[in-house]
Amino acid sequence: MMLATPAAAQKGEPPVTALTMRSGGEIEPERAALRLEQVDLTLEVDAGRKYLSGAAELRLTTSTRQTRLLLDLDKNFFVSAIEIDGAKLAQGSWRNPEGRLIIDLPKPIPVDGKLTARISYAGRPHEAVNAPWDDGIVWSSWQGKPWVATTAQGYGCDLFWPCLDFPAGEIPVIRISIAIKDGMAISNGRLIEHVPGRAGARARWTWEARNINPYLAAINIGPYREIKGSYASRYGNAIPLHLWHLQGKDKQAQGLFAEFAPTLDFFESMIGPFPFAGEKLGVVETPHMGMEHQTVNAYGNNYRKDDTGFDWLFQHELAHEWFGNQMTAANWDDFWLHEGYGQYMQPLYGQWREGEARYAAMMATQRQRVFNRQPLVSGKVRTSEEVYQDGAGGPGQDIYFKGAWVLHTLRYLIGDTAFFDATRRLVYGRADPRPGNFQPRFASTPEFERLINQAAGRDLTWFFDVYLREAALPELIQTRDGNRVTFSWKTPRGLPFPLPLDVTVNGETRRLAMAGGSDTIEIPPGAHIVPDPMARILRRSEAIEAMQR
Repeated sequence: MMLATPAAAQKGEPPVTALTMRSGGEIEPERAALRLEQVDLTLEVDAGRKYLSGAAELRLTTSTRQTRLLLDLDKNFFVSAIEIDGAKLAQGSWRNPEGRLIIDLPKPIPVDGKLTARISYAGRPHEAVNAPWDDGIVWSSWQGKPWVATTAQGYGCDLFWPCLDFPAGEIPVIRISIAIKDGMAISNGRLIEHVPGRAGARARWTWEARNINPYLAAINIGPYREIKGSYASRYGNAIPLHLWHLQGKDKQAQGLFAEFAPTLDFFESMIGPFPFAGEKLGVVETPHMGMEHQTVNAYGNNYRKDDTGFDWLFQHELAHEWFGNQMTAANWDDFWLHEGYGQYMQPLYGQWREGEARYAAMMATQRQRVFNRQPLVSGKVRTSEEVYQDGAGGPGQDIYFKGAWVLHTLRYLIGDTAFFDATRRLVYGRADPRPGNFQPRFASTPEFERLINQAAGRDLTWFFDVYLREAALPELIQTRDGNRVTFSWKTPRGLPFPLPLDVTVNGETRRLAMAGGSDTIEIPPGAHIVPDPMARILRRSEAIEAMQR
């Protein structure tokens, strides 16, 4: 049925319920038993009316007996019809009071059973207030043409389509077909069909992606131009490269496109093969800052470069193809594995390009943004907002900058060979990734710890207990007794912390084992001492605390 033309939309409208805003966290056993095996979205986007309509065909399996189907869908969408395995359900067989679409099944689905649900829906999607830091659709324009983008990492996929809004199962195949009046419609994966609009009909763009997390499915519409090419990977395969940029920004876009190949070379040499070479490395210009939408990363940095000489936003979002899209945290409590690694890749790239000075400068800048209000990891099942938002009691922005510094210190402690071996296993599930021998996977902080311990050849629980499970940083205490200087680690609750310490004495560097958390050295009279001269250790800094205040 056709609905009335909606009233003029504005940011934050229509409002979403607390349930729709919730992504992940504790999950009902019925929903946890479901897996999306294939999704076909047939959508029509009316930018003039700020309206979305379409149908979602979901093929699901269940590991438990089901008498009803629990899906996630923003209640701002009106559901006009539902079919289960081709049979239409009577009106009243479904309800969606708060964003949990409850469908009474015509017959029970047994353990290990399958079903196909087709859901027709339409409505005005929630408009993001400040994407991508909160989610929804962004309605904008460029040179009088519609410019539209979606983000859903925080609130989840149910902002746009009926789905399972928790990070536990990637969709083996999703097809997203988008009908529009004007411009290009860009989405995840490979373009499998483009039907131009004729005689007043809408153009339709159909994309297919594989092994994707539901929150990463994205819609991008705009007056785009396309730059494309191919990258000859060091692993012997070819990777399609695509950049969709706004008309009138050809020169700036060419400059960004020139960064694709060297950045890819860095990631493939340091971490391993680009995970989605069978589809594309895609970037699309968006009316918001950015987001790691698998194979079609949102980019809104306006082609700015800083003193590093490269575009940090492009590099950061590309990092998430490895840390977030290939390797995904099964529990948002482990969000830091996405963002800590994603953030650490920028100074690593600076080091790869220019050496130690650039790396040290970039790490020093990031250190100023570590706040230590909450531990990085709680050990609980949490929603994305409970982790990401400072006001919700989570670590907030520390998942970026403190996460990066934890990795920096860990690399100093165990060395490059062990650090990158464990990282590779975390990302790919194996030490020898090659195109075709791995699939996207889920990971956790306990697995990260286990892999680091294996690679390092020793138990580093003391390191993780302090840096991941405590908010406060270790503090280095220095005391002097004549020509004897003692260095001691002060930790929350007196936790053990035998982290080695480099000290320069009159310019000569010594490494102290700090067994038991302290060590003492003898120095010449009047000697000048500098602990941790290369700033390898994440520790309390009164200077940074004063600056932050």
